[in-house]
Amino acid sequence: MGFKHFSLRIIARTILAMVSLLFLVFFISQPGYHAASMLLATLVVSQLFELIRYVNKTNGELVRFFDAARHADYSQRFDLSKLGTGFDELGQAFGDILGRLQQASNQKEESLRHLKAVVEHVPVPLISLVSNPKCPDEKSTDEKSANQKLTLWNNSARRLFGTHSVTKLSDLDQFDTDVIHTSFSHHLATLTPGERSLITIKIDDTPHQLSIAATAITIGQQQELLISLQDIQSELDAAQLSAWQDLVRVLTHEIMNSITPVASLAKTAVDLVDDVAEQVASQPALVAELSDITDAVNTVARRSDGLMQFVTSYRRLTRLPPPNKQTISLVNLFENVERLACQHWPSKGITYQFNASPPSLPLNADNDMLEQVLINLLQNAEHAVAGVSQANITVNASLNSRGRVIIEVSDNGIGIDQAIAEKIFVPFFTTKRDGSGVGLALTRQIMLAHGGFISLANKTSNSAVVAEANQSGSIFRLTF
Repeated sequence: MGFKHFSLRIIARTILAMVSLLFLVFFISQPGYHAASMLLATLVVSQLFELIRYVNKTNGELVRFFDAARHADYSQRFDLSKLGTGFDELGQAFGDILGRLQQASNQKEESLRHLKAVVEHVPVPLISLVSNPKCPDEKSTDEKSANQKLTLWNNSARRLFGTHSVTKLSDLDQFDTDVIHTSFSHHLATLTPGERSLITIKIDDTPHQLSIAATAITIGQQQELLISLQDIQSELDAAQLSAWQDLVRVLTHEIMNSITPVASLAKTAVDLVDDVAEQVASQPALVAELSDITDAVNTVARRSDGLMQFVTSYRRLTRLPPPNKQTISLVNLFENVERLACQHWPSKGITYQFNASPPSLPLNADNDMLEQVLINLLQNAEHAVAGVSQANITVNASLNSRGRVIIEVSDNGIGIDQAIAEKIFVPFFTTKRDGSGVGLALTRQIMLAHGGFISLANKTSNSAVVAEANQSGSIFRLTF
């Protein structure tokens, strides 16, 4: 309706201007009408100027509307009532269109914020790799891969890498992997979309067993590789622990069922042989034979009792109660452990230190369980420094870069061979003749129950004498 009125007004103004122009030509052609000619000329110029102004005013409003739509400027208002009757509807149409565009834009922003919130709270770290468009074509493939832009998409990914700056693929080379001659960046760069792989990396001395999956996304002319890095270390530790507990539970049950009657019968046999020996005391030859039988049965009885005690010690692995966590002072804990485990060390020539930084450092843990863990580790350290001159054992507690409490038990003993380092936390495994293989397995179980872990590292000694004797020592690190 507004455009119809606009057209009629343009036609009317045009006709009036043409009529005025005809009269102007007529009066100019007639002599003596100079004043009328001047008046008509002024009228024609005014009519033409008004026609141009009227058209430009409408075009200006149209340009303003399209600019507002193009630049998403939804604050513009269109009051076209000054242009004449019928243009109110056009102004309302402009306002309605901008309102609908603003509503659609708000809905897209809300959907985007919702999607970002969902991605941000996904527990699996998400990263993406995009080739750097500024990387010159003459660079090698390895250089281009190293310059791929890496984006951390959620909080889980940022927590995984901690305080380390990770903005491009080559930044991942600072993290060690369990794959020989393969860096973490190369492993990700060679991923095939749809492929799943496993790799262990170490960040801030913390191992992470990652299940990696990749998906290719193409947006316009740019291809992006979306990678999920699911840390399954805790799940693997829990599954492994559960498997060992099930195995130990079955073995101890079967062994106890078998050995209990053997031990009972062996003791009964010893008593019977003793009774018979008393009855035939007058026959020296028979008494000598019975003595041999008594020794054999006693040996069976002792071995049966030893085996029952051995099995009983392993039952502790399957009967560990949930930790009673409380806030404890590490300084007080160290004082208690020192009284329990280190009183006889000075007489053996072993020096030791307990340090906590800061001294007021607290820890939320089960005090009794943690005492047992430290005593086990200190006993192992004592055996490791046996025969070492200037033996020294140190216990240090501090916070790492992620704010987690770290307790390190280190010694300057002979160290642990790399070939057996990965087996020392396995139940039944021991390098001691009289060892049961329970101590470190139980320690690992206690740490897993606290949501932490235990790891081993061999120290590198700068002393030529110590190095020659292979006395580099070991560090057991407890991470809570």
